[in-house]
Amino acid sequence: MSADEHVHVGPARPLGRGASFGLVAVAYVVATLVAVGAGALVGTGAPLLTIAVADLAATLVIFVWSRVVNNSSMYDVYWSVVPPAVAVFLLTVAEPGVPGLRQVLVVAVVWFWAVRLTANWARGWTGLDHEDWRYTDARSGSTPYWVASFLGFHLFPTVVVYLGMLPLYPAIATGTNPFGVLDVVAAVVAFGAVVLEWVSDEQMRSFARTKAPGEVCRRGLWGWSRHPNYVGEMGFWWGLWLFALAADPAWWWTVVGPIAMTAMFLGASIPMMEKRSLERRPAYAVYAAEVSLIIPRPPRRS
Repeated sequence: MSADEHVHVGPARPLGRGASFGLVAVAYVVATLVAVGAGALVGTGAPLLTIAVADLAATLVIFVWSRVVNNSSMYDVYWSVVPPAVAVFLLTVAEPGVPGLRQVLVVAVVWFWAVRLTANWARGWTGLDHEDWRYTDARSGSTPYWVASFLGFHLFPTVVVYLGMLPLYPAIATGTNPFGVLDVVAAVVAFGAVVLEWVSDEQMRSFARTKAPGEVCRRGLWGWSRHPNYVGEMGFWWGLWLFALAADPAWWWTVVGPIAMTAMFLGASIPMMEKRSLERRPAYAVYAAEVSLIIPRPPRRS
């Protein structure tokens, strides 16, 4: 595909922002109903299997909708709306004796994270006339786009988020260890991570309103880390795992969740962002030489 060819995304007749939100809402209501039906077929005897089947069914529904409207960004909000639903489901199957305070904290931080992240997406989303640049780039690749969309932009993140949610099972439904110091550490890490992500997103939004062409954000946290929002996102999932460890150390293996999340950000999301920024903004090379990639620390001066 030549550089001057136009790639159309979205419905054939462009929708306004309000209509786009309405269409997304309908899609997710349908996905929820299908997920509930699929989960009911499995039953609640094996909650993790029930969640997996329902999650896959909902992902398939959203993928179909994304094909209908020709926009893979239909999936973007999926990331943040599934975990709070799973947390509520696990409350309904929780075994007697699970410490109530831990349950309250875990469900609260999941909902805090989810509402904050979903609101952040909604504030920045212009509607179905827009598609994330990672998806539009894939349209010119050698792999048929529907394959790339299903495997890379729908199924893969669903699997990663599912792995990330595994610690919720012992933390909410089965872990009977008394509430203790590790729960406090987990709460500080998880809630602190969400606040970190929130502050960094707000700093970037403020910068975007006044930035000059090609300018790089060095405000606040962005002067100490090139991806503080991702630091917060990864920290949130590690916090959930700490809750699982506090609830029942036998579930230590659910560390596969935060490891998968960290690997995805370090191996895919961040390298893609770095490459794009270096290509589009000449000043980014100097910024990259002075500011830490991930771990916040004072900037080096060249």
